[in-house]
Amino acid sequence: MTISTIGAPREAAVPKGAEHFNTLYIYGISAVAALGGLLFGYDWVVIGGAKPFYEKFFHLTDPAQQGWAMSCALVGCLFGALVSGVLSDRFGRKRLLIAAGLVFAVSSVGTGTAPSFGVFVPWRIMGGFAIGMASSLSPMYIAEVAPAQFRGKLVSLNQLTIVVGILMAQLINWLIAKPIPVNATALDILNSWNGQVGWRWMFGVTAIPSVLFFISMFLVPESPRWLAKNGAGERARRVLSRIGGEPYGTQALGEIEATIARDVNRVDFRMLLDGKVLKILSVGIVLAVLQQWCGINVIFNYAEEVFSAAGYTVSDILFNIVVTGAVNLLFTFVAIGVVDRYGRRILMLTGSAGLAIIYTCLGAFYYVHSHGVHMLIFVVAAIGCYAMSLAPVTWVVISEIFPNRVRGAAVSIAVTALWVASFILTYTFPIFNHVLGAAKTFWIYAAICVAGFLFIRARLPETKGKTLEQIEGLWT
Repeated sequence: MTISTIGAPREAAVPKGAEHFNTLYIYGISAVAALGGLLFGYDWVVIGGAKPFYEKFFHLTDPAQQGWAMSCALVGCLFGALVSGVLSDRFGRKRLLIAAGLVFAVSSVGTGTAPSFGVFVPWRIMGGFAIGMASSLSPMYIAEVAPAQFRGKLVSLNQLTIVVGILMAQLINWLIAKPIPVNATALDILNSWNGQVGWRWMFGVTAIPSVLFFISMFLVPESPRWLAKNGAGERARRVLSRIGGEPYGTQALGEIEATIARDVNRVDFRMLLDGKVLKILSVGIVLAVLQQWCGINVIFNYAEEVFSAAGYTVSDILFNIVVTGAVNLLFTFVAIGVVDRYGRRILMLTGSAGLAIIYTCLGAFYYVHSHGVHMLIFVVAAIGCYAMSLAPVTWVVISEIFPNRVRGAAVSIAVTALWVASFILTYTFPIFNHVLGAAKTFWIYAAICVAGFLFIRARLPETKGKTLEQIEGLWT
């Protein structure tokens, strides 16, 4: 075992030096849970690279139909996130993550072999259901096993795997797709290897990491906070002791039990209407919506339109998408390095303000029909800003701000709000882009980021270095 010295001193009664954190074990089980994020990222973004090809294959020409193809998975995300809270509070975080891995594997094969658009959509919705479960449960599980000193880093590990999944999807799409002539027609693209076979492999490859995630989840323990909440205190103490030693395990279990002493095993959703809980829930919902309505996912899911409007060809677009994925990964490491040092609040404020400025500039360039490498630079800047702020820190905050007694249900509602917001964003972008143009669309996202900045400054407290039980006391 190793002694952790990461972060500020823990505000607790464990004697100094008694917290012998088994960092290898902690990072190991967190990494396994975070594989759900990798699948989330891959499955969510792979459609962006496949889009030019499956649209030709299924003869999708209407903007609303194209928007439905891109956003239908979000219907599954919505229901997956919504039921994950109730089911995980009843059956445990671990079992639901195992189920998510199985659904990921089956749906990826189904999507890749779909013979028609009518079959393609249900498989995408099923894949979205798995995304919804994983997006809610993976960060929540990590937050519930992580010591306070480096919980931000560990929950951000989930965002790192999301980004790795995004980059994998972008890289695999680029490697699978064969070069397309600049003067290729729609019929040429349809009859090419990309249009007939390539896009299917883009979806089907997801089955490989899905099976790995499914098997690996059998090797990790159940969340100690879920165990304590459901009457398995001794099992919870053993897990906590393996994480931080016997003194840490005993004390941490005492703190957990003190916050849930008056609660029943199953969550009563009426608890969410309590004034204190409702106040916290409103913060979680607004931050979840902001993470989507800040507009960055438009760049990932509609990269073809964004870069086409900037004057790039299809082959250039696929390469540029890989570039944006690499930047996303790099700046996620920045977030992991600073989230427990500088805190959640300052990163959220920085991200909101930075995106507002970048989108304003992007809109101005689109407005004057400016093409060239500077457009790619601004897109990369937006992704970098997002990757070190709103992308990972939103998941950290959502996973840690809710009381133990309602965490499963509250996280599921916040994440459900995130997916509703994502559906609205993804479905409306083709329509906004067609009716308003790229310039005004990005200005709308800039205004949303300004509103988010003001909300964060007014409502979000700093939570770095505090246990989940101490965070619960911030709202009293």
